[in-house]
Amino acid sequence: MAKKIVMLAGKGTATTYMYNGLKNDFEILKVVVEEPVARKQFIKRRIKNLGIWKVFGQLLFQVGYVPILTKFSQGRITQLIEETGLSDQAIPEAKILSVNSINAKASLELLKELQPDILIVQGTRIISKKILNSVNGVFINTHAGITPKYRGVHGGYWAMANKDAEHCGVTVHLVDPGIDTGGILFQDTIDVTSKDNFATYTYHQAAVGIALMKKALTAASRDILGTIQGPKESKLYYHPTLWKYLYLRIFKGVK
Repeated sequence: MAKKIVMLAGKGTATTYMYNGLKNDFEILKVVVEEPVARKQFIKRRIKNLGIWKVFGQLLFQVGYVPILTKFSQGRITQLIEETGLSDQAIPEAKILSVNSINAKASLELLKELQPDILIVQGTRIISKKILNSVNGVFINTHAGITPKYRGVHGGYWAMANKDAEHCGVTVHLVDPGIDTGGILFQDTIDVTSKDNFATYTYHQAAVGIALMKKALTAASRDILGTIQGPKESKLYYHPTLWKYLYLRIFKGVK
């Protein structure tokens, strides 16, 4: 009997890339899409963890600098999309189930009703133990970084910032209650060139992530999933501040 596959996702092009990259090879029953965390709530939580000065620098970078960098990188982004075949075609409305949060009661009820065997996780908030334990299916996530060495966000960028190109890549892993700490299924690196920068790494990673997810889904469908050993070092990364990014770009040549 074919495995039932459900996708748990956040809103955004990364979700559409993943869905479209898989749909021809795997039947995805439903895509459960959550609303993003409210910006005010996100910032308050981040200030509590990192302090107001660092969060201020992160916001300056994300809101002020990244849009400009993305605009000037549009040619390279278009080239990568064409070369890798990434598609942002809208997911059919009949496939989508909307929830406020992947951890909400509504999500729990949906999963109990659907009883999926495999759950593809794409860009959601940290999934609660209650949700992880709600069904017998296996939760599989794509992470834009080599874990556990580059957990958190922008794993490709931080690897390049650390002059660690051999660990600039993507991980597909099992999901546990931690932050990118689940058992590693597959990992691969991306090929960064002088044309690339912070705004383009994610397109490389999206394409590689789809290829790795296909391997994971094939293995899960055959009940032959197995974990591998990643790097021994483990570190959690956050968004760079504007001054950190500019320092690394000016003095270290890391774009």
